[in-house]
Amino acid sequence: MKKIGVFTGTFDPFTIGHQNIADRAKGLFDLLIIAVAVSKLKHTQEEVAQRMTDIEKIYTDDPKIKVISYSDLTIEMCHREGAQYIVRGVRSVKDFEYEREQADINKQLGNIETILLFSEPQYSSISSTLVRELKFFGRDVTEFLPKVK
Repeated sequence: MKKIGVFTGTFDPFTIGHQNIADRAKGLFDLLIIAVAVSKLKHTQEEVAQRMTDIEKIYTDDPKIKVISYSDLTIEMCHREGAQYIVRGVRSVKDFEYEREQADINKQLGNIETILLFSEPQYSSISSTLVRELKFFGRDVTEFLPKVK
């Protein structure tokens, strides 16, 4: 059976921190699905299609990466995609507490395991929210975004 992991997030934008988690996670699976969430609870700046395109450009020649979008429960998307694992990145204790609660619910409702990968120190302060705010104020954010191959 193929080991499939899903790395979920709104990825608005997909940062070098996200890329680092995805790059580390893909070695754990036969396939890593980067699943871009469509969330009515979060106010995103970029449309989901643009966020997907930006991620696809990074992994264009990588057969271990598949990019999709979804708007239902994460566990429903995991079942539809045949994924057994959810991958999440953790930057802080605050992130850990939130992700632990989510992992418990996903296991209870969907029998899906969650794997937490801790942020490498150089990425622990980078968040999509920070990048969006810097961009809003006209700052160059390219150092926080992956380079497209």
